[in-house]
Amino acid sequence: MSPSKRSTKTVEKPAEAVVEDEAHLDALTDETELEAAAPAEEEEAAEPRDERRKWYVIHTYSGYENKVKTNLEHRIDSMGVRDKIFQVIIPTEEEIEIKDGQRRTVQRKVFPGYVLVEMVMGDDSWYVVRNTPGVTGFVGAGTRPTALEDTEVKRILKQMKMEAPKVKVTFSRGERVKVVDGPFTDFIGVVDDINPEKGKVRVLVSFFGRETPVELDFLQVARIT
Repeated sequence: MSPSKRSTKTVEKPAEAVVEDEAHLDALTDETELEAAAPAEEEEAAEPRDERRKWYVIHTYSGYENKVKTNLEHRIDSMGVRDKIFQVIIPTEEEIEIKDGQRRTVQRKVFPGYVLVEMVMGDDSWYVVRNTPGVTGFVGAGTRPTALEDTEVKRILKQMKMEAPKVKVTFSRGERVKVVDGPFTDFIGVVDDINPEKGKVRVLVSFFGRETPVELDFLQVARIT
């Protein structure tokens, strides 16, 4: 007998499976199209920065920085130039001040007598800034305002965002100080080294006829006035 022939059958997927596959392919296609479109939408959403937009420095009367900032921001709104003058900042940094044996955090002006303005320089914007009460002029060569370099602006803004406040040092090396707290209270010594980061000072005190270095906290010493 001749061997029996094998019959080959084509197995068709159920209609439900075909529908599921097609739906899956459609979902993948839609997802791919969305991913491709996302960067384009982001590019459209991000407005191009105006290259004329620069930071300038204005000089003010000493101690009038805050008042100048308030006055200028009021003039920007009242004179309708918010589209040409964008930001007014006073560069400051946090500082720990030690006074009367107490620590307190204060805002110290990095550049006393100066205010930074981000603006598009033009006749009208120049007029608004220059004629603000308390402003004595722009910083620049002659009568022409000079814009700050981007690197300078980034450095200043980064300095303002520093988390750890600096300790204000009120004495210097070689200065005579008095110990006001601890086992060496009432001893008179000479400042040998200062560590602002740790808030420590090394003082040479006379102990049994010999100068002995003692590390103290800033709060433990006071200037001799």
